[in-house]
Amino acid sequence: MKFLLVEDNQDLANAVASRMRLDGHVVDHAAELEDASAFIATGEYDLILLDIMLPDGDGRTFLRQHRANGLDTPVIVLTARSQVSDRIGSLDLGADDYVTKPFDHAELEARCRAVLRRRSGSAQTTVEMGEVVFDPVAGHLSVGGETIDLRNRELRLLEMFLNAPGRVFSKHKLADRLFSYNEDVSENAIEVYVGRLRKHLEKSDVKITTLRGLGYRLDHE
Repeated sequence: MKFLLVEDNQDLANAVASRMRLDGHVVDHAAELEDASAFIATGEYDLILLDIMLPDGDGRTFLRQHRANGLDTPVIVLTARSQVSDRIGSLDLGADDYVTKPFDHAELEARCRAVLRRRSGSAQTTVEMGEVVFDPVAGHLSVGGETIDLRNRELRLLEMFLNAPGRVFSKHKLADRLFSYNEDVSENAIEVYVGRLRKHLEKSDVKITTLRGLGYRLDHE
């Protein structure tokens, strides 16, 4: 998954981003709302972690404006305010959940997973297609009953395909979702990751099809 973290406390931002990256997620960090708006305008995110009090404004105003503009990306508010009215206010503005500071990183990760499951309309953590069973939390792929451990980017790539079977992903779109804004990546790198994933799936009835000039698509035979 690709996350946008909007947080001006650098130490907290580093800790959260490092923990998320260990789980294989891609994280872009914005310390101000202006930077966050620029990220949203140029990239696509699966989840936004949004602080409330930022140097150039209130995160709640930012959330209200972007919801009004049609942004439907799930948002978890990070707040030091513990009053019920503050939490309810954030939810009414369009937040999907909130976490009160200081928080345990395991709790934040669990809330991220819960929000993403709700948005996908599923209460399950595993995804199944034919002979393929995928557990994104454990990082396991099962093909015909054989368990395969995936590397982080292989895991996230498979997750993208399985969440949108039949959809064509261009190399540019895959690069945008697999790498953060400041990482330099070539189309060859995307080909390498797709090739690795194909090898894992070769004994199954699921395959990644190349559409020349367009990109890749996950198909179930």
